[in-house]
Amino acid sequence: MLHLRLITPADRTDDVVRLVEQTVGTTHVAVVPGAARNPRGDLVMCDVAREAGDELIGGLRELGIDECGSIAVESIDLSLSRRADHAKEKAPGEGADAVLWEQLEGSTHEESTLSVTYIAFMTLATMIAACGVVLDNAILIVGAMAVGPEFGPLAGFSTALVQRAPRLAWRSFLALITGFAVAMLITVGFSHVMAWLDLFSAASLDAPRPNTAFIYQPDAFSFVVAILAGIAGTLSLTSAKSGALVGVAISVTTVPAAANAAVAFSFQEYRQAWGSTEQLLLNLLGIVLAGTLTLIVQKTLWSRHRAKRASA
Repeated sequence: MLHLRLITPADRTDDVVRLVEQTVGTTHVAVVPGAARNPRGDLVMCDVAREAGDELIGGLRELGIDECGSIAVESIDLSLSRRADHAKEKAPGEGADAVLWEQLEGSTHEESTLSVTYIAFMTLATMIAACGVVLDNAILIVGAMAVGPEFGPLAGFSTALVQRAPRLAWRSFLALITGFAVAMLITVGFSHVMAWLDLFSAASLDAPRPNTAFIYQPDAFSFVVAILAGIAGTLSLTSAKSGALVGVAISVTTVPAAANAAVAFSFQEYRQAWGSTEQLLLNLLGIVLAGTLTLIVQKTLWSRHRAKRASA
């Protein structure tokens, strides 16, 4: 269930309440006249089944509540109510299959923001991965994958393509390219410092690395895994099952590939650097392609479901 807290101008409250009551899957409607002070208006609250949330939020935006008032949405972790159970039963489809497009755009917009924190996480993840490739340590590679924040911009770019949001697409693209560029540049400097400390060496890169050699040797499985990870990550975001994102993060080799490219470049190992770059680009392409196609399928199936219910 979702909880909606709305601030509505007094002259639109009746329209809002009517919309809420007419939307299948809503319950617990409460109106507090004159409660809002900034902006001035009435406070309207209700609970709605997740599968009906996108329809209700879309109707509220058509009424202009997002411009003249406020629409706040929260997820309800526990609701002990027979009315809530009845509302979920009446709502079409399953909540896990529903996509809240406004929420998805908002979350991906935030995750794809080019900030100091984003750059810091990307850089730290790349440097951890650099240690992992030199030591041929799979644990460090997995840790770097988990730390890397790159899936946010990738998901944002896929969402922007489906929703035709050019500003979000540019924001996500800028965060992705800048994040990797800065992280790799700093990692090159980090590699030189570690070499000066006699901790990194070209011999370590040339030596057999059974645990990390796949990072600079892309093959068909690299693209297949990226596709599968992109689907899983997108489903995790749209179904609010964020726990799956950790598995997605440690199944693709974006950050390790960037790290290996940076370390190899610092030691003039251009063959490895190019192979790692190919691995990086292959993974990025696979994730974006899979994420975009997954969102298109979800949007199409849900639209057909709603159309079928409306004609029934």
